[in-house]
Amino acid sequence: MSLQTPAAGIIGKSFGTLPDGRDTEIYVLTNENEMRASITNYGGIVTSLMAPDRNGRFADVVLGFEDLDDYLAGHPYFGAIIGRYGNRIAYGTFTLDGQTYTLAQNNNGTHLHGGVTGFDKALWSAMPESHPDGPRLRLAHVSADGEEGYPGRLDVTVDYTLTHENELRIDYRATTDKATHINLTNHSYFSLTGLDDDDVLDHEVLINADHFIAVDNGLIPTGEYRGVDGTPMDFRKATPIGSRIDNDDKQLQFGNGYDHNWILNREDTGLNLAARVFEPTTGRVMEVLTREPGVQFYTANFLDGSITGKGGRVYGRRCALCLETQHFPDSPNRPEFPTTVLRPGEVYETTTVYRFSAL
Repeated sequence: MSLQTPAAGIIGKSFGTLPDGRDTEIYVLTNENEMRASITNYGGIVTSLMAPDRNGRFADVVLGFEDLDDYLAGHPYFGAIIGRYGNRIAYGTFTLDGQTYTLAQNNNGTHLHGGVTGFDKALWSAMPESHPDGPRLRLAHVSADGEEGYPGRLDVTVDYTLTHENELRIDYRATTDKATHINLTNHSYFSLTGLDDDDVLDHEVLINADHFIAVDNGLIPTGEYRGVDGTPMDFRKATPIGSRIDNDDKQLQFGNGYDHNWILNREDTGLNLAARVFEPTTGRVMEVLTREPGVQFYTANFLDGSITGKGGRVYGRRCALCLETQHFPDSPNRPEFPTTVLRPGEVYETTTVYRFSAL
């Protein structure tokens, strides 16, 4: 599907019709440097992100599809807003204020990424806006009390801003009328070659963390904050993904590669550097800044070539990477982890920035 692209600003167009007859839209945000982000209000999905290389050539650096029908057919959360709870909640259950809640078990007996019908499948209300920092798309959604088993009505807004500094800024905000858990993130899959390579193993990654959260063979946290020193999880210096991903290490075997949450080194509660990715052949750099305490680094280990995406590209194993900023997996069942409880009268607010440049 082709879309008119403005010199700078935001425009929208129909993206197709859902099976229940509701219409969807897609919006193209363009900044002053001609960087573009395409975002649909179905799932809040970032369908395309055009970023320049060291020679000023633009390429799409995220996985996805060109048509709504491909998203409706099922996909591993390409580019979507994840909620109410990003990552896993063990056995799909938690107890809050003395009451036990049962959630959908949609991943080997575990609750993953908000359940069967999470925020990635919601039709969000969309409000395009002009902002001094760059074009902005505000998305809003109301999650009903009891949806996917969660307590409380949750009113959510997510602002996508494509800044004139070549940043995709995501601001999340939510309120509730009953105590509940919340952990929102974005699940974009990145390849800084513009998908010119079969995998991202040559991408060099830095993660600003001295510890990661150890998991069991179901990728559920054991509760241990494990030091990265002397392990394949040490990305405190920029390291090619492929240099240690197949090491004889139980944690890597459990995830079939990297699929773990790193505990970020944070100077304060503001925006802190979570990760930096450098792709040598194009010179593209992506920095991830966040207010969140953790980041899930995932190397698309479970893609198997059965999905064909934009331009007929086959999405195979390890063809992309995810850096999902978030609170920790299974926090509702881990009181020692930073809390994810939101109560009436409180406001959930967090921000993540994906900043692009080239060397």
